[in-house]
Amino acid sequence: MSSIVDALYELKYNPFKYGEYIASFYSAISDVDNNLLLAQLVIPLCSHPVFACKLSNANIKSSIWSIFGDRTKLYDLQERIDEFQNLTEQSIQYCLVNDWLSVEEDSLALSFSANPEIPLAIQKNAEKLGRIFSGHSVVEIYEHLGVKPR
Repeated sequence: MSSIVDALYELKYNPFKYGEYIASFYSAISDVDNNLLLAQLVIPLCSHPVFACKLSNANIKSSIWSIFGDRTKLYDLQERIDEFQNLTEQSIQYCLVNDWLSVEEDSLALSFSANPEIPLAIQKNAEKLGRIFSGHSVVEIYEHLGVKPR
């Protein structure tokens, strides 16, 4: 029975699907130093039932405080970050292989670089999350969400 559950989990949460989320996030984020540290937030927030809905309804005026203002709904975010850590790493590797992202080693940053040979379906929730996080420091984002980077 556990192999069926594991297979369903692998089908739903796979790096091929969530690689597009990571790339979409980095296509929209700007003015954030050490943005590589934010990668582990993308999948847990974009796949969260409450925040996925809030992100899909976000507009240009939305901010980190309006989307993530109710901290009681963030109670399981640290567990989700820990659970999706391996998936995040695999998704980043998938993006690097497809040339959707490049690593700036000196600044610990990922930058978006579109590859016309391998089309990318932009994931709107991840793109909106990138816009919402833009201009904020990594420390400020983690502090507001009440989680710690791992």
